[in-house]
Amino acid sequence: MWWKWNVWNTEPTVPSTENNQLLKNCIEITLNDISYTIDVYETPLGLRWIDALADNLRNKKILEKNFCFLGWPLSKRNLLFLVEELNKSIETINNFKFEPEYKKINFFKADDFQHSDKLPIGKLKPGLKLKHEACNLVHRYFEELQGTSWKLSPYYKQADVQTKYAIRQLNNICHEIETWVMSYRKYVSDPDWVRPAQITTFLNAPRKPLLDEDFEWFKQNRYNRELGGVYLHWSQVGKTLYEVYRDEGAPKMTETLCSEVNHQKFYSGEFDIEWGRDICETDAPWHRAMVNGLKKWLAENGFDWNDPKLALGYIKLGQINLARSFGAGKSYQDILQVMSKNLNITKIRINTKNVSVECDYPYSLEDDGWKQLQIKGLQKGYESHSLR
Repeated sequence: MWWKWNVWNTEPTVPSTENNQLLKNCIEITLNDISYTIDVYETPLGLRWIDALADNLRNKKILEKNFCFLGWPLSKRNLLFLVEELNKSIETINNFKFEPEYKKINFFKADDFQHSDKLPIGKLKPGLKLKHEACNLVHRYFEELQGTSWKLSPYYKQADVQTKYAIRQLNNICHEIETWVMSYRKYVSDPDWVRPAQITTFLNAPRKPLLDEDFEWFKQNRYNRELGGVYLHWSQVGKTLYEVYRDEGAPKMTETLCSEVNHQKFYSGEFDIEWGRDICETDAPWHRAMVNGLKKWLAENGFDWNDPKLALGYIKLGQINLARSFGAGKSYQDILQVMSKNLNITKIRINTKNVSVECDYPYSLEDDGWKQLQIKGLQKGYESHSLR
């Protein structure tokens, strides 16, 4: 097995939410052969998020399984596979007759996204590093073709259902490529810091605006990530200020770059789970240095680190009960070994004093026709945003 880490603490420290009550074991996620439970913080946002998730289950929203388990370096969905899937979407887009005409998108190669393994590999060395330029290009195509949630592109409106789905995949596959390349490089060079994650999204999941008081949770958690932590999903199009700082080398903010930034303003019944080792400012000097560098860059470009509406950070919603789910005393690598064999959600269940609902997800990415299942589920929403 490739997980050969030291034993790290797997007990939740939850520094940003330690004063809040927990709804114990109120959500259960069933995978192929195991299940795990989530404790949710009993905050107003936490309760509204549970209600939004319950609505997704009650209405049998389709779970987006092809954009779920990201950054697992030995997954079948490796770089070669993902680039092939990306090019299938590009071919669909290129074959559609837009008016006015949209430029033809060139096909990509794996080498466009990752530096060679023949180059030196290390902290400041290029071997196996992600090539951000190709990712930025794919994302630019996506934004031009889809537009934003509040102002859809005319290209998107006139596209047929198959092409709308292909446009969506530009964004999904681009992010999956980014996380796979970064995790694979860590797997080769520094396996303690591989960062597998779970992005739990539903097709046509309703979004609701965050309330003014919700934004304070960004400030409380900031960019800390904890093993088994459950975080509010980013449910809109565009880049955050942090992503611009990280991916584009702390550039001087121009009008063009500012137009690409989109501060989080919505929540949905969707969530992300951190399956990597804890990253907290108090424990990781390099992470603290990153945050300090971000603060300096923000100030230089006229942004206030303490402005909650900038949504600088991740809102933590809850924590997987690791001891209950995987056994008391299990190490980080024990948990990752179990999870690596179970990268398929088959059921989600909520059970609180106010909410009791569950939904099965019987198909997997190994089944024929899963793409058509998704397209069918998206068709009603696609037709409501169409000129056709």
